[in-house]
Amino acid sequence: MQALISLSTVSPSSPAVARSDRAVGSFSTNASKPSSFRFCGLRREALGLSITKPHGSSRVALSQRRFYKKFSASLKDNGVPSKGFDYDLVIIGAGVGGHGAALHAVEKGLKTAIIEGDVVGGTCVNRGCVPSKALLAVSGRMRELQSEHHLKALGLQVSAAGYDRQGVADHANNLATKIRNNLTNSLKALGVDILSGVGTILGPQKVKYGKVGFSDQVITAKDIIIATGSVPFVPKGIEVDGKTVITSDHALKLEFVPDWIAIVGSGYIGLEFSDVYTALGSEVTFIEALDQLMPGFDPEIGKLAQRVLINPRKIDYHTGVFASKITPAKDGKPVIIELIDAKTKEPRDTLEVDAALIATGRAPYTKGLGLENINVETQRGFVPVDERMRVIDKNGNLVPHVYCIGDANGKMMLAHAASAQGISVVEQVSGKDHVLNHLSIPAACFTHPEISFVGLTEPQARERAEKEGYEISIAKTSFKANTKALAENEGEGLAKLIYRPDNGEILGVHIFGIHAADLIHEASNAITLGTRIQDIKFAVHAHPTLSEVLDELFKLAKVNSSVSSPVNEPVAV
Repeated sequence: MQALISLSTVSPSSPAVARSDRAVGSFSTNASKPSSFRFCGLRREALGLSITKPHGSSRVALSQRRFYKKFSASLKDNGVPSKGFDYDLVIIGAGVGGHGAALHAVEKGLKTAIIEGDVVGGTCVNRGCVPSKALLAVSGRMRELQSEHHLKALGLQVSAAGYDRQGVADHANNLATKIRNNLTNSLKALGVDILSGVGTILGPQKVKYGKVGFSDQVITAKDIIIATGSVPFVPKGIEVDGKTVITSDHALKLEFVPDWIAIVGSGYIGLEFSDVYTALGSEVTFIEALDQLMPGFDPEIGKLAQRVLINPRKIDYHTGVFASKITPAKDGKPVIIELIDAKTKEPRDTLEVDAALIATGRAPYTKGLGLENINVETQRGFVPVDERMRVIDKNGNLVPHVYCIGDANGKMMLAHAASAQGISVVEQVSGKDHVLNHLSIPAACFTHPEISFVGLTEPQARERAEKEGYEISIAKTSFKANTKALAENEGEGLAKLIYRPDNGEILGVHIFGIHAADLIHEASNAITLGTRIQDIKFAVHAHPTLSEVLDELFKLAKVNSSVSSPVNEPVAV
């Protein structure tokens, strides 16, 4: 499964791929206590080490001191690289993917360095997942306070809601700074060497790094991971001035709230910003190249989402068009957008708005990596890799000891996918084969209500079923049937299950409703572990909770009665 693709203003040959700026997947440790360095889904404290003062008996305190000494010793031992190399692993890029790989490498005892040419945290922490969630938290609160009908139903009365633009912007910036510092500290605490500068591969197992005006440093590594991420994609004909014609990087600073803003692209990024801007009082116009909005979502979910997220709000839209030219506002003139038919390329319309947000996806940031030194050619900017993230050269051969993860390889442009790929690579370089199942990776759009999914859409599932010769079935349940959702007065929502009735395999789950982004993980974990419907329907969910939406969904599925369903033997207590 690929991330949602927004094709607005983008030709089929364009490298733009829309991404989701979402939270990162986690991984387990053998520690008995939760870690305290887990931010953006990454570890909070290295390998579960607790630095709080122990309580209780002196025996407990002694045990914890012994654990600390053992842990410190392991870090010291971790500083010894493989013979003949400066490092066991060098990671180029300190975004979420690089950070996740580095932490897992330390756990595996690898001497690790991470090269960062900008700031730790990459797009997710500094210009994506983290600050956007801060803005969306504000938009969610504003919507609640502005909904007189919703408040009245709960018996609440609130005076007119307002906001301080700079205060909202500061909230997003402060959150990004805090998380960035936490990630940096977590790397330092584990003994990972953070090398500042631009990383370039010189040849097999050799990398240089350095900053402009300073001499380069050359290091060697047994294995190299490319994790350089992506940047906003801006199609030809669009002039970005960073003020009235902006990308998501600029929009997250919230330097002003326009009365009318055009959003080019209706994927994750465009939808989330439409939620923010309309909550803060803007009118929004979507410009979408395809014939429908939200083209990457399951069609049924997209139709419902449009009815709830777009139709009742101050949003209009143009579909089937490209923004062939966008000129920033200047000399008292507004932003001018020229639209052409996506198929015929004939002129369709001209819009005059206060601002335009270019949300046409992301482009891989892979220039200057020195790929030519290892005989690698990018494909539309992406580094070609196999299912194990091993880099492939232009002759189709694997490049020994070089891997590429995250947005730079284009397999699935999600922050937590990058982290999962990084962990998978570390497993491999540590001697354990591992192949990541991308169909088990969830995605989410943090609108109000939220959208989430994992696996195949219904059209994708039907196409695969026809090709492979099996039947699929669909189960659906409404949030209106969930007690907790009704208690919150948030009954608008749908959960959809796509599965094989012959063996109970879960092919896809799609959710639209309150906290959909949190609910999807039961389904994604089931796919990861290979759990079948006939097994998971025996799971018990607390009542009343939103998790019962999934419980009801799985129980509604009808699996062939001849399929065995193992049930645990009862245990006397």
